Amino acid sequence: MKIKFLRVFCCVLAFTLSAGGLQAQTRPPEKVLRYAFPTAETGFDPQQLSDLYSRVVAANIFDGLYDYDYLARPVKVRPNVAVGMPVMSSDSRTITVRIKPGIYFADDPAFEGKKRELTAHDFVYSYKRHYDPKVKSYAYSDLEEEKLVGMDALRRDAEKPGASFNYDQEVEGIRAVDRYTIQFRTQEARPRFIYFLSDPSLFGAVAREVVEKYGDKIMEHPVGSGPFKLDQWTRSSKISLVRNPAYREQYYEAEPPADDPKSQAIYQQMKGKRLPMVDRVEISIIEEIQPRWLSFLGAEQDLLERLPNAFAYQAIPNNRLAPNLVKKGIGIERVPNPDVTVTYFNMEDPIVGGYTPDKVALRRAVALSYNAEEEIRLPRRNQAIPAQGPIQPTTFGYDPHFKTEMSEFSRAKSAALLDMYGYVDKDGDGWRDMPDGKPLVLHYSTTPTASDRELNEIWKKNMNAAGIKIEFKTGKWPEHLKAARAGKLMMWGLGYSAANPDGAGALALAYGPAKGEGNLPRFENAEFDKLYQKQQLMPDGPERLAVMQQAVKIMVAYMPYKFTTHRILTDMTQPWLLGYRHHPVDMGFWKYVDIDLSKAPK
Repeated sequence: MKIKFLRVFCCVLAFTLSAGGLQAQTRPPEKVLRYAFPTAETGFDPQQLSDLYSRVVAANIFDGLYDYDYLARPVKVRPNVAVGMPVMSSDSRTITVRIKPGIYFADDPAFEGKKRELTAHDFVYSYKRHYDPKVKSYAYSDLEEEKLVGMDALRRDAEKPGASFNYDQEVEGIRAVDRYTIQFRTQEARPRFIYFLSDPSLFGAVAREVVEKYGDKIMEHPVGSGPFKLDQWTRSSKISLVRNPAYREQYYEAEPPADDPKSQAIYQQMKGKRLPMVDRVEISIIEEIQPRWLSFLGAEQDLLERLPNAFAYQAIPNNRLAPNLVKKGIGIERVPNPDVTVTYFNMEDPIVGGYTPDKVALRRAVALSYNAEEEIRLPRRNQAIPAQGPIQPTTFGYDPHFKTEMSEFSRAKSAALLDMYGYVDKDGDGWRDMPDGKPLVLHYSTTPTASDRELNEIWKKNMNAAGIKIEFKTGKWPEHLKAARAGKLMMWGLGYSAANPDGAGALALAYGPAKGEGNLPRFENAEFDKLYQKQQLMPDGPERLAVMQQAVKIMVAYMPYKFTTHRILTDMTQPWLLGYRHHPVDMGFWKYVDIDLSKAPK
């Protein structure tokens, strides 16, 4: 019998013709990494991202020139799509990087059926996008500080009425020397520029034809050359990614510390395996902490990243894994997080903003009225330490012995400041008023999650004790971010994680030119800006540390932020998730983990 056509629909069996006829062949089951984000994403276009969880997804879709060794501690930058480490000129102003040929973007209709190779021109275009005013890049202010030759002029031209950004104009600061060589040139020495080359979540390479095809919808259509590609996305609910079939041959290599037996064991287990090892990644958005915790306990998630504080005493009594979880084979990863939790004050707000002594006194009084130790003890269940300023643990500039007023709690000092500057109860209703007699009401933006509700209770209790009325404005995190960048929120509590091993990123939270971008309070201080610029030029060492601490003291004095804590993170893993380690700054960990299907639930 002559078989002209055969179509078989089956998710498990594949049929092949052989000399003996039809033969069934079992397809191996997929390895799926499943976990949950506690906050909704905003999208996946690297040049537009600022929130952590969108950046996690982007870091696994796009390629940076460099990345971090997954197991090395202290963290170590290594080549990703680059050939070797950058070649830097003797004056540290010219950085040249060569790209490996034969790396391809994931297939997309924008490429019209052709394989699309990653080139130096893609990186030039991608870095330039940060300067395009229409993109509204969160990272623009950081790149601007690097003073890439010619890029500021290109930006200014695009800001003129009716103008658009000229991507085709070659500039000295970012240019393709040839198809596989990119060169950066800065006006001044930049000893840590390599960190801008090592973050695919912000500086990953995108293809121009993809951006132009999807236009305003580009956040929904990420196309990179990294290990995974977006498969399905239900906004604020579910994100599904699959292995990128076009991903290059890459094998597991790392340099684990000799004194870290866990990392040494992971390396011995994983070395030489082709990356990525999982076929699919499925991310649920579960904002409420109890459903997220129960989902992990019910084996519906392979990884619980950031154990909710509410379950710390249950899961890790005395900071050790509970016996019932030990019996289940649950793994634990407990690390100091390079982050800082803050409440910011909008410096342009008519009530809490301003630089006059009475306005500074109000912000300092609010900060002194807030008991950060109570926050650590109650909502955070002792899973944090007090913050003295913005610089995060494990980054350069963090000094555990550095102390400031930021961590001080004193209702007496707070009351004295408020009384001195006329913030007293003028109408007898029990609440303090403004010096001009108008009501003093703080408007604090928050989200509807249980964890935020606990934090709000601490704020309300402490402000009530100070006689300051506080009201909470509830909304989704992405909505608050949009309003914050537009200068429309009075106060908002959030966290900042370090994007690289240097603490200067935390100082950038108050850098004037970053106003409305990284600098959400819209703080401006000429002395601070000078110190910030000075430390950027200095090599790491005691002198730079001293300058950074001077800058922190200015932030403490003017109080655009109330820095509260540095969190201690506990990640938990199911026994079938192999190879997981929490990296301090690298978010592209998916390709380094594996699923043991013999242990995973069927």
